[in-house]
Amino acid sequence: MRGLRRWWDDTAGGLPATFWYLWSGLLINRAGAFALLFLSLYLTAARGAPPSLAGLVVGAYGIGGAAGTLLGGVLADRWGRRATLLAAHLAAAGLMAALAFSTHLAVIAALATLVGVAHSMPSPAFVAAIVDVVPEARRSRAFNLQFWAFNLGMAVASLLAGILAEASFTALFLVDAGATLAAAVVIALKVPETLTRRPALTPRTVVGRRPGLHTALTDRTFLVFVGLTFLLAVLTMQTSTIMPLAMREDGLRPSAYGLVVALGGALIVAGQLFVPRLIEPYRKSSVLAVSTGLMALGFGALTAADGLPLYLGAAVVWTVGQMLAAPPNAQINADLAPPDLRARYQSVFYLTFPAASFVAPALGGLSLEHLGERHWLVVGALGLLAAAGHLLAGPRRERRVAALRAAAAKPVESVR
Repeated sequence: MRGLRRWWDDTAGGLPATFWYLWSGLLINRAGAFALLFLSLYLTAARGAPPSLAGLVVGAYGIGGAAGTLLGGVLADRWGRRATLLAAHLAAAGLMAALAFSTHLAVIAALATLVGVAHSMPSPAFVAAIVDVVPEARRSRAFNLQFWAFNLGMAVASLLAGILAEASFTALFLVDAGATLAAAVVIALKVPETLTRRPALTPRTVVGRRPGLHTALTDRTFLVFVGLTFLLAVLTMQTSTIMPLAMREDGLRPSAYGLVVALGGALIVAGQLFVPRLIEPYRKSSVLAVSTGLMALGFGALTAADGLPLYLGAAVVWTVGQMLAAPPNAQINADLAPPDLRARYQSVFYLTFPAASFVAPALGGLSLEHLGERHWLVVGALGLLAAAGHLLAGPRRERRVAALRAAAAKPVESVR
């Protein structure tokens, strides 16, 4: 019993109530965010759209997501975290309800784009609010729990989506809207505004201009980290973009692909809560180097894969890498952001994921077509490159974080 209590304290202890309400809102949001998983099927099966047009509409959702990420970051630093979260959730719920009853393809495409904006806006605000309320020493476990909730919610969403899609696409969109509205209610009732106004601690990186989004976009130390995260995201996207094609070429059925994906999700849900205690004694850059190296090893092993057992074994390796990478990756991102620009930095960071979702299938498809199984050697090499990058960039990041902490600790005498 003592061991269990100690594990719980190490995993989730010492976190403020506001964090748990944010966590609950994220879990409800993700568990109900399943309609877009079936958007392409809905367009082709229920609205008679050709696959090419369905792909364009889904792509429009992705474009909206990129815009929403930047917009959410700017608004979260200007309006506040709570106001941005509420506006995004309420807008998403209304747009999703409108999608449920829309029949014209042009209207559906426009709504899908706007839903992409509304769905992506909360991400920078969520993370900025977590950084606002969670003490620095406990942020690693907070981000670990955030990653766990996201994956648990997506697992529930995948299960519910299949059931609802067989019953009614209209119900699929309406239940999604209802879950988003429920998350908004939790935020409205339980989450206070966490943004505190204070004098800017950010050095003016562009002479004569106030710190803003351009500060993140010209911050070299931060952009190197974003670039390394982009490589990690490209590796992660292989499972949903290129791996299904490779498995089909190996003569495996879609159910085999589903089993590999399900194994990864099960490992995260079952094991993610044990990660903080495991990685706590080590430097973040070292953990990221090891985790990215494991992902490189897992995907590189697919060069020799010709049956389900090897795919399953490789999935275990790269999933462990993903699990180890999640907490330090999120915490470094939070540490590098000046307090007055937290959400803006988050928005630039989160652009790596829509970018990777475009690059991974676009270039990966060409690579698989021309290189065949050697494509996985290229993917493994990218992972090893990212691992080396974290080891080389780690000391500079640590000096930068130390400087920000020192600046934040200085007493503010006056504000002009």
